[in-house]
Amino acid sequence: MLSQSVRPLTQARSDIERAGTTALEVSAGTLNGMNTHVLEVERALLALDHHERAAVIHHGLQSLEDENGIEHDQAEVDAAWRSELRQRIDDIENGKVELLDTDEVFANIRAGLAARRK
Repeated sequence: MLSQSVRPLTQARSDIERAGTTALEVSAGTLNGMNTHVLEVERALLALDHHERAAVIHHGLQSLEDENGIEHDQAEVDAAWRSELRQRIDDIENGKVELLDTDEVFANIRAGLAARRK
């Protein structure tokens, strides 16, 4: 009985592999809710090198933002960051904020965590 069911599965798998799709894709029709077209796109994306893949993903995410009405002008974002950095530097130079030594900060954090464990 088992050998009768194995033969059709083996034949189906080889037919599918010749067609260039996996048994899982064909048997389910979708994979995690993705149709075979999406799987082909994913396969092509993963075949790209790191930089090309990052660029495609960046553009894809940007298109989602555009669809949701989220618009941003990169020059405007850059200007806002420059303004924030200028303000922080001014606060340091004018003594409005106190800079702390990182070793001292981490030592205080470790001591605080150790005290909580007791």
